[in-house]
Amino acid sequence: MMSVLPSTAAAKAAQRRGTATGSAPKSRGRRTAYLFIAPLGIGFAVFYFWPLLQTFYFSFTEFGAFGGNTWTGTDNYVRVLKDVTVWQALGNTLIYCLIGLLALPLAIVVAALLNRRGLRGVAVYRALYFIPFVTLPVAVGLVWNWLYNGDYGLINEVIEWFGADRRYWVSDPSTAVYAIGTVMVWSTTGYYLIIFMAGIKNIPQDYYEAAELDGAGPLRRFFTITLPLLSPTIFFASIVCMINSLQTFDLIYIMMAEKNPAIGDTQSVVSLFYKWAFVENAQGAAAALAFLLMLIIAALTLVQFRLQKRWVHYA
Repeated sequence: MMSVLPSTAAAKAAQRRGTATGSAPKSRGRRTAYLFIAPLGIGFAVFYFWPLLQTFYFSFTEFGAFGGNTWTGTDNYVRVLKDVTVWQALGNTLIYCLIGLLALPLAIVVAALLNRRGLRGVAVYRALYFIPFVTLPVAVGLVWNWLYNGDYGLINEVIEWFGADRRYWVSDPSTAVYAIGTVMVWSTTGYYLIIFMAGIKNIPQDYYEAAELDGAGPLRRFFTITLPLLSPTIFFASIVCMINSLQTFDLIYIMMAEKNPAIGDTQSVVSLFYKWAFVENAQGAAAALAFLLMLIIAALTLVQFRLQKRWVHYA
């Protein structure tokens, strides 16, 4: 009995030493991990979280003509909710969002076609589709303004060959929103194409070979293999596309002149924010509008995360 106790005590002491020495590498690893994420965390706090708090505070204030601000409570939010132009801009923004989402199925189809075995020049096609995305929005807007021109635009020249009448695409309130939405789809399809091509390449070829042996054609393989296994990528791209579409501003600012009769029918929430903040000097109301847009984006993103459990398949 006496010989067992010392060995037991020695074992416990060794265990304590092992625990102490084992905790040291863990703490050092934890500190190293914090050091690696510190630049991102500091940048997020300085450039995202702090401006968010400032915007929330400014949304309850009114700015003076020569600087400074006074507390006004919820007056800015009341103005935003009662202003008819806000609801019109929100409706236009949702239309832009729906049109922008059309880039996803288009990019999926093109990505599937470019991932066919034996196809040559894939890198060239990929670059051609991606060029509109990296082109400056100013250049894109100017070129499409020329194409849409009601007097000498190329689009009107083409439709006249088929007997249709000329139209002022960006000056007509009934077509201006859809004209800008078309440019959005054209300029962003290449970005989502790169994402979907990478997603399709990660799908094991064994699935396609087995389906082909069973007699499945290209369309059946696309709908039963490609789309289900690509659903996580589609989910990611849909969130990015929705957020970018809800923040549409640059194309509207470039393509719509100040005296354009359809400018009110194409104005997005961000365009209205710019007008209030930098033209009408109503920074408090603009801050309230921006904060409400952030809440709308967060709510729609949350809905997408809830719904993704029903259609996203993680292999």
